[in-house]
Amino acid sequence: MVVALDLQDFLLRARVLKLYRHALRISRRAPPDSKDEVRQIIRQEVGNNRTCKDKQRIRFLISDGQERLKRLDETLDMQGR
Repeated sequence: MVVALDLQDFLLRARVLKLYRHALRISRRAPPDSKDEVRQIIRQEVGNNRTCKDKQRIRFLISDGQERLKRLDETLDMQGR
């Protein structure tokens, strides 16, 4: 069964996918011994919220994810990765 998305749902989905792809790209820079763990955490976070339908909660999760990703990126930069 295919469910049609309204424009707002479509845009939120696009933002989630963009964040997910960006997170996986940043995870490539993680140290080799923790790279798999970082990817697993990213997948788990997305999977845990896969069924969320509350648009306000989704926006919060995107914002929180962006902040967490920014901190991870900064940490990897400090480690010279």
